[in-house]
Amino acid sequence: MTKLNQYIKEKYDNSNEWFMEFVNEYHNQARVLEVERLKNYLNGDHAILQRQGFKHNGKEYHAKKIVLNYAKTILSFQKSYLLQTPITLIGNEKVVSEYKKVSKQGKYDRLNMKILDKVLKYGEAYEYLYMDNGMIKSKIIGADEGYPLYNEENEMIAFVQMFVNDGISYYTVFTDDVVERYDNKGGELRLTARYANLSGLPVAYTSDNELSETEGRSELSDWVSILDNMESLLSKHTEATEVFLDPIFLSIGQQIKESLPADIVGKGIHLDDGGEAKYLQAQLDVKSFENTYKTLQSALLDISSTPAVSMGKTDISNLSEVSIRLLFSLANVKAGVNEQFMREGIEQRFDKIRTLLKYKGIEFSDDDFDTLDHVYHYAQPANDKEIIENLKVLKDMNSISTETVISKTPYIQDIAGELDKLKSEGVLNRNDNMSEDKRKDNALVK
Repeated sequence: MTKLNQYIKEKYDNSNEWFMEFVNEYHNQARVLEVERLKNYLNGDHAILQRQGFKHNGKEYHAKKIVLNYAKTILSFQKSYLLQTPITLIGNEKVVSEYKKVSKQGKYDRLNMKILDKVLKYGEAYEYLYMDNGMIKSKIIGADEGYPLYNEENEMIAFVQMFVNDGISYYTVFTDDVVERYDNKGGELRLTARYANLSGLPVAYTSDNELSETEGRSELSDWVSILDNMESLLSKHTEATEVFLDPIFLSIGQQIKESLPADIVGKGIHLDDGGEAKYLQAQLDVKSFENTYKTLQSALLDISSTPAVSMGKTDISNLSEVSIRLLFSLANVKAGVNEQFMREGIEQRFDKIRTLLKYKGIEFSDDDFDTLDHVYHYAQPANDKEIIENLKVLKDMNSISTETVISKTPYIQDIAGELDKLKSEGVLNRNDNMSEDKRKDNALVK
C-alpha cells in the first residue's frame, strides 16, 4: 500500500472524493483567503480607502485617500535584481547543450521570473512538467489553486489543483503515476480524463516561514502595516493643509458690517483709529510630519532590503566597486535568500527533465549529470572600467583563463558563443600562444 493510499484510508475512510474534503479543510481555505487578500491589496484595495467622510463647517467633506503603490515597485526590484539576467547553465558540455534546448523551447527564463514573482507576492508557487508533442514544458499553478498534500514527515504525497469557472468546480488530482481530472458539471462529480504522470508530483517553490516547513510567507506581510501608516499620514496631512488651515478673518476694535468680497486679493478695507484686522490660521508642524514620514520610508526600505540609492533617495557620484557593493549589500543578502528556494526548485526541475528526456531516448550517466549546475547573476551596478582593468591585469599575469575573463566581462552574456567567435577569428589561439610564450620566458628567467 502506497503512502497516499494509507493516508486516504486513515483520514478519509477510503472515500473516492477525498480530494474535495481535503480542499475544503480549514487550513487550506484560510491560506487561499490570505492569497486573495494579498491580490486585492496589489490591485489597489488598501486600508486607506476605507476612511469615512466627515462634516466641516456644516458641509459634508470627503476624506483624502492617497494610495502608495510602493509594494509593486519593491517586488519588481527584488524580482529583477535576481533574475533580470537569465541564469547560466554550467557542467558537462553534452548535458548543458540538451538542457539549453529544453530551456529555450519551454521558455524557462520567463517562467523563472513568473515563479519568483508569485513566491514573493504570495509565499509559494508550483510547477508541473509535462510532454507536449515531444517538447518538455511546464505550467505554473498559483497558491490560490494549488493544494499540496503532505504527510506527517512533510513529504508531498499528492497534489490537487482546484478552481471555479462559470459556477463549475474543476479538480486535477496529481499522484506519483497518474493525473486525473474531475468536474461537477451537471451537479454531480464526474471523472473527465485520466493520464499517465511521467514527471511525478509538481515542484513546490516556497519562501521561508517560521510557522511552517511546507507553506511559504508573502513578502508583503512585513510591509503592509508600514505602507498603511505612510498612506494615512500623507492623506491626513494633505487634508489638514486643505481644510483645517482655512484662515479666519478677525477685526479688533471695530465691527465690519458688510461682508468681505471673496476676491479680496488686491483690495483693502479702512478702519478707524485703534482698529485692527488680521487672519488667524492654525499652525502645522511640518517638521514633525517630515521626520515621521522619512522614518517610515526608511524602515520600509530597510525591512524590504531595498537600497535607498535604487529608489532615488540618495545622491551618488564616482563610486568605486567597493562602494557599490556596500550600498547594495542588503540587496545581495536578500537576493541570496531568494536564490535558495529558487535553486532548490530548479534542481528538482533538472531531475524531472532528466526523467522526461529518457522517454525521448536521451540519457546521461550519473557522473555527467552531477556536473550540471546553474549560476545566478545579480543585477548589481558595477564600475565596468575598474572590472575590465582588473581582468586585464590578471590575464597579463597568466593567472586567469580567457574563458573566465569573458565570463566576468560585463559586456558579454553569451560566453560559449563569444568563445566560438574568437576561435573562428583565430584570436583565441593567438592569445593562448602568446600566453604560452610568456610562461616559457618566465620559466627561463627563474
